[in-house]
Amino acid sequence: MRSKIKYTDEPMGELRVIKDFLPPPDQLVLKEENVKVTISLKKSSVEFFKKEAKKHHTSYQKMIRQVIDWYTSHYQKSA
Repeated sequence: MRSKIKYTDEPMGELRVIKDFLPPPDQLVLKEENVKVTISLKKSSVEFFKKEAKKHHTSYQKMIRQVIDWYTSHYQKSA
């Protein structure tokens, strides 16, 4: 069991105000331009992503998109 923290009324020393460093909410939502495509994949690949997505409570399409984005990032750097 954890011991309880005991707070006292001791002086805290010199305090200073720190400038707000967090971005506003509208800068947290990154909107990227997407293009819809139709692609044929092996049934086993789609089943794999669906199973993994369900385990991680996400979309299988989002997972596939992320893999393609990582692949693209990796090979764009070396080209």
